[in-house]
Amino acid sequence: MLLTRTLLASTATLPRTGASEANLSPSRLRVLRHQPAAWWAAALAALTLSVLLIHGYHPLAEDGGLYVAGVEWTLSPSLFPHFTEFVSEHVRFSVFAPVVSATTSAAHLPLLVVLLLIELFSITLMLAAGRALLRRVTSNERAQLAGLGMLAALWSVPVAGTSLLLMDPYVTARTFSTPLSLWALAFSLDDWKNHPRSRLSCVLFIALAAAFHPLMAGYALGLILVVRALRNPQRISWLVASGLIIFAFITFLQTHAAPDSQTVVLAAQSRYYWFLSQWHWYELFGLAGPLLVLLLLRYMNRDGLGSRGAALATAAIQYGCFAVIVTAAFAHESYASHAVARLQPLRAFLMIYAVMLLLLGASVQQAFERLASSGRRFLRFAIVPILVTGAGGMFVAEQCAFPGSPHIELPWRLQQSQNPWVRAFLWCRSNTPQDALFALDAHYITTPGEDAQTFRAIAQRSALPDFSKDGGEAAITPRLADEWTDGFTAQLDLDQLTASQLREHLASFGVDWVILRSDSPAELNCPYENGLLKVCRLQP
Repeated sequence: MLLTRTLLASTATLPRTGASEANLSPSRLRVLRHQPAAWWAAALAALTLSVLLIHGYHPLAEDGGLYVAGVEWTLSPSLFPHFTEFVSEHVRFSVFAPVVSATTSAAHLPLLVVLLLIELFSITLMLAAGRALLRRVTSNERAQLAGLGMLAALWSVPVAGTSLLLMDPYVTARTFSTPLSLWALAFSLDDWKNHPRSRLSCVLFIALAAAFHPLMAGYALGLILVVRALRNPQRISWLVASGLIIFAFITFLQTHAAPDSQTVVLAAQSRYYWFLSQWHWYELFGLAGPLLVLLLLRYMNRDGLGSRGAALATAAIQYGCFAVIVTAAFAHESYASHAVARLQPLRAFLMIYAVMLLLLGASVQQAFERLASSGRRFLRFAIVPILVTGAGGMFVAEQCAFPGSPHIELPWRLQQSQNPWVRAFLWCRSNTPQDALFALDAHYITTPGEDAQTFRAIAQRSALPDFSKDGGEAAITPRLADEWTDGFTAQLDLDQLTASQLREHLASFGVDWVILRSDSPAELNCPYENGLLKVCRLQP
């Protein structure tokens, strides 16, 4: 609660929308009851808890496991002595692992407990940033709350086909960079001439975001620059010129980049979401949909959004269109070089989605209140069933995404996990040497029922590179592509090989242990078996 109050206090003196309440009708004044800070603190606390309950929490799954392994390696460099770069690459250009590891050491708490606290903090920080942005768009606090409700209801919505969620149900560098970027975007809406501190705050927050995730902060900065240009009509020509210069630079980068090697091309092509030609129709709709929504809000709710909201919607539309054009022009799987595709320009849509949800929720509430002014007072709360329906759909989607794991994976319940993959990984951590090297099926992370639980983060042991998660690292770090290709190809169809075939495939890597299906034909010494999996020594 103290944290929430601190965040609210930081916005208490923020400049509001330019509309003067003296010019508003009595009916509109009645909906502008400014709630005390304690009320908003309670609202943010309730929304934070709601986000956790609706969207779940899986700290060692998906990208969360990759980042956790980096933190574990930072805390104990003796971990992961084999294929270390697939762990350490997440640490090189971000302060995420050093900050989390330092916090863990200073707090004298288990890492998983610290991660849960960080998750709760980041949810509150993101909601507070959303409110800071909406305060600059509308003085209607019911509309502000509706915008936050829309954000909370669709918290983990997929961002088109970019393989990103708006906010993850686990802790990564984006856990920090996204709310910090949203704060910077909120400050960019201010009149910097009359509020010079807002300029400094904008720079500070985007710099902090860049310290955690340089690429995502860079795309957020692009949207901020477009917003600033649109707020001053004299800068429109500067905006057009800048866009042309950037497009020319990207053209130069793509045409002069050295051709990728065969393994680098394979790593790039394994990331289907880099290339629009490989997207499904509903993923393409995920690009057009938010832009169309913002366009409708821009022209149908001009008064409700005000000049700042209109500028923000326009900036998001233009920025999104530019990102699509760049991707369509330069991100093709058939190109000899994937220099531009590797930058993933469509990640710019992460902030566009956040803006769209905030403005949509606020606009829908304003529309219902205009209808309620005619006497149908119940319409003031008509957005509630919409939010409940959206939250219910996301809850069901999260249950389907992690069917073999608890909806909220609390730190103290890890050892009691019923997921057979997690149980096998935990046995490896407790019963094998720290310098052991494991092999398991190259596609284990996408196996039904495995729930994308990452081996390294749970077992704290080295493993050969897998196709999915390590392939993502190889795709953005070309020098790892050869190791990745050799590693994942050696682990294809392990469960179908005999003991001699396994030794032949894996001997050159120095593998000590393998994780196989219980029905694998390999006759090895397997000290652990749980009905689905067995953990076996590779050598007699």
